[in-house]
Amino acid sequence: MAPKYPNIFLKAGRDYALIKGHPWVFSGAVGKVEGKPSPGDIVTAVSSSGVPIGLGFYNPLTDIAFRLLAPDTTRTIDAAFWEKRLQAAMELRNRIIPPQTTAYRLVNAEGDLLPGLIVDRYGDGLVITIGTAGMEKIRETILEILIRHLSPSWIYERSDGRSRRVEGLEDRIGFIHGKEILTDVTVLENGFTFTVDPVQGQKTGFFLDQRVNRERIRTLGQGATVLNCFAYTGAFSVYAASGGADRVVSVDISEGANEIARRNLVQNGFSPGEHPVVKADVFSFLRDAQERFDLIVLDPPAFAKSKKEVPRATRGYKDINLQAVRCLKDGGLLATFSCSNHIDAALFGKIVQGAVSDAGKTAQLLQALGPGPDHPVNLAHPEGHYLKGCLLRIAP
Repeated sequence: MAPKYPNIFLKAGRDYALIKGHPWVFSGAVGKVEGKPSPGDIVTAVSSSGVPIGLGFYNPLTDIAFRLLAPDTTRTIDAAFWEKRLQAAMELRNRIIPPQTTAYRLVNAEGDLLPGLIVDRYGDGLVITIGTAGMEKIRETILEILIRHLSPSWIYERSDGRSRRVEGLEDRIGFIHGKEILTDVTVLENGFTFTVDPVQGQKTGFFLDQRVNRERIRTLGQGATVLNCFAYTGAFSVYAASGGADRVVSVDISEGANEIARRNLVQNGFSPGEHPVVKADVFSFLRDAQERFDLIVLDPPAFAKSKKEVPRATRGYKDINLQAVRCLKDGGLLATFSCSNHIDAALFGKIVQGAVSDAGKTAQLLQALGPGPDHPVNLAHPEGHYLKGCLLRIAP
């Protein structure tokens, strides 16, 4: 017999999205709470007409008050439930990860029906991020399942940031299983060798979501002069060079990242002398650049980390794209990205078009870009489309 979970009753007209599969219910849609569920407890969401809609994590402290786990309210959410969900995520990666690739996303939160859980695999180790109170409550269960199925030699936790504080959680950072890695980790991606720093690096050490886009850049590199902006550890640069680029210039303001970028070029058979790595602010570099390029990659950090930052971020994205277009040869290609959750694809497209127009140019959209299949998105959850991009040709 399934346990009886506390009920939250949704207001009239505010249950439609959940019924249609959207996995979130915002606090303003909750009309009544039965009992006193604590942050992270599992509850049953009930429509205004009294019909159970789904089971999910509840947190009265946040704007997102309910995160859907299962639409079947007769389910029991126990260790077997979580094991089945994690096994499904692992089986998917076994089907979609290309050969000679040992770094990929193993669990992608709502995209794998595991809200608040990110797990990235780096060789024989894992980096785990927990971002919701509900997932925090079952942390030990999750770890036990991962260890039993994958036998990782180490697990590093990077559970920090604004999202945890909003959920009422303290940051937790450090090794939680196995040996402590004292040096950088070496991984493979499509046969290329990359050095990754899971402890100090951005995100969890590598931009795993860009793998398929790096492959695309490789196919466009033949004979090109390429500028990789916000290059970080130079992965796009390695792919461009491998595609036969005449010259790849990598620009990043972090000398630590630049050192790893040079190492990544060398260990894949390319010379930093022929493919220079430059320490510079990208905005300044583009404004001052005299060279014109055949292909530019713009992969900046998130400019908008909250809704209130969207206006400022919009100006930043427009400026950086305007300067990039001005640095392209006629007929040149621009691969431009935004990883800001609060900038959707439609708005990003308008921003880029505005930049192209202000540069006095016309652009052809060759391809919409996004993350690889190891970053699945719930079809009913457009907010999961955090990485969006455009591959453009500047018309001659």
